[in-house]
Amino acid sequence: MIEERDRTPGAAEWDERYSTSERTWSGEPNGALVAETGGLAPGRALDVGCGEGADAVWLARHGWRVTALDVSAVALQRAQRQAEEAGVRVTWVHAGLVEADLPAGGFDLVSAQYPVLRKVPGAVAERTLADLVAPGGTLLVVHHDLGTRHGHEGGFDPALYALPADVAAVLGDGWHVEVDERRPRSISGGAGAHHVDDLVLRARRR
Repeated sequence: MIEERDRTPGAAEWDERYSTSERTWSGEPNGALVAETGGLAPGRALDVGCGEGADAVWLARHGWRVTALDVSAVALQRAQRQAEEAGVRVTWVHAGLVEADLPAGGFDLVSAQYPVLRKVPGAVAERTLADLVAPGGTLLVVHHDLGTRHGHEGGFDPALYALPADVAAVLGDGWHVEVDERRPRSISGGAGAHHVDDLVLRARRR
């Protein structure tokens, strides 16, 4: 079952994008997620912008109690089918991050893999990501390295969206940044496969 909450501007465009093919992404969990969470004790996890559900299903298979949200109903329907086929349970939420009204401090892991989060005054999205992490929990934010090598493809201007450095900027003394680096990316296919480097931020809430 998919929980319906307030939708965000842009949901229709994402539905249209997903509808142009039977599968948009690779169907495999993101490499940075696997690398950075493999040593964590499973608990409550939030997958932000879960797309077709590969990360959420991987987390659930490894013992996490997963909530996964996305603005696209098309993507969530595919994700739900993938979870059913895998025999795992995930709570699916049809909403944007800010609009979802999730509990502050409610998750031991908040994972945002290549999120599309608009920057607004007050760094609302960045602060929401941080606020959702429980004491002792982990925040993992991963994005493509959107430098001049790739330009502003598809009209995407990286200056308008929250990147790992923007999230790091709102973390105060209550956080310990464990990883903040650029690293090579390996992926078998799917949309975005041409990006060769990732920016990875992993921080633990004290």
